[in-house]
Amino acid sequence: MNQEIKKIDKLLVKYFDIPKRNLNPPPPIDMLIATILSQNTNDNNSYKAYINLKEKYKKWEEILNVEREEIEEVIKIAGLGKQKSAAIKNVINELHKKFGKINLDFINELTDNDAVSELICFPGVGVKTASCVLLFSLGKDICPVDTHVHRTLNRIGIVKTNSPDKTFEAINKNFPKGIAHQFHTNLIKLGREICKPAKPACSICPLVKICKYDEKNFEKRTKSRIDALLLLDNI
Repeated sequence: MNQEIKKIDKLLVKYFDIPKRNLNPPPPIDMLIATILSQNTNDNNSYKAYINLKEKYKKWEEILNVEREEIEEVIKIAGLGKQKSAAIKNVINELHKKFGKINLDFINELTDNDAVSELICFPGVGVKTASCVLLFSLGKDICPVDTHVHRTLNRIGIVKTNSPDKTFEAINKNFPKGIAHQFHTNLIKLGREICKPAKPACSICPLVKICKYDEKNFEKRTKSRIDALLLLDNI
């Protein structure tokens, strides 16, 4: 699988280029909150919700003294406000209770598996959210798996799994060094622009020659790029 991932990565980079990334990433606690906000919504709305939070609360400690409903109102543009405000409030409260401060820097000292296990102990934080913190905040060689990554890798034939978490487990056992960010980001672009759930644009797909998907769609499509905000590289 390691060599297959490298081959896919080269083809994606040739088509999409190497994506820009944040050279001054935020601390893990900021990235965790941003990733919670990104769940089940588009990056533009979750980015606005994150900015609203940062403008309202200059320090995360301020959230200790506010009601969940206030947080919900601040982040409402991201959707699922009740669930997300509860998750954020809980993370802040639990960190303060356990360590006396709102800080997740200690996870950088853990193995990737242990760091993921530590983060998913927080209600509302799953494997994808945890792995995004490791990749986008700490630069770890770990590839988060959302619905786009899960769908595209199954269609290509790298994995045969029935959930994003199973795909994550399969590809991260021995992930190639140094390419996790570009691989993850370019697969999301592929899933958004080309390998869509219905009627994938196989005629313009850079992976068509190696893809094992049986229901390819070769309707003529023109190449188009969605210049969408990628939230976690802009926090």
